[in-house]
Amino acid sequence: MELAEFKTWKDPASLDLALQALWHDAQGDWSRAHDLAQEANSRSGDWVHAYLHRKEGDIGNAGYWYSRAGQKAVSDGESLDVERDAIAAALLAS
Repeated sequence: MELAEFKTWKDPASLDLALQALWHDAQGDWSRAHDLAQEANSRSGDWVHAYLHRKEGDIGNAGYWYSRAGQKAVSDGESLDVERDAIAAALLAS
């Protein structure tokens, strides 16, 4: 699946948990996204979890989750939408 298709996807339950979390975040449901990222219990879920805490403004907690995911923390200047799309694209490609 390509990013453009993911952005218009209508069946999030068919995706893995980390991608489901990103899908729900894009729909404006941060709480559901957070629950799914935690439930994923994977490096992908940890990466999404980091992004979600960055979005929430909890930078310290985000840093912890970026580290667990093995990902570099994103600078505060980068758009949240750009980061979400980059994570989704990477997860879709893996």
